[in-house]
Amino acid sequence: VTVIGSVASGAESVASGSIHIYGTLRGRAVAGAGGNRDARIFTQSLQAELIAIDGLYKTAEDIAGACRGCAVQAWLDGDSLKLAAF
Repeated sequence: VTVIGSVASGAESVASGSIHIYGTLRGRAVAGAGGNRDARIFTQSLQAELIAIDGLYKTAEDIAGACRGCAVQAWLDGDSLKLAAF
């Protein structure tokens, strides 16, 4: 799924593959909903309520302060959901 714009607070983007958000992610993003462990989430500004890939998730409280408000990529590394600013 590709979103040209932002995902508002309370809104949810769900995809069986990867999610690309060319704006701010304030709501929820759920990638790999069909069991795709290779799915990724990309956003220009991470302010999410929740992000998840293949059932592994992080809530707003779990997202590191260094990544908040930054352009971020999220992916699975084994049984861990990783985030990296870019």
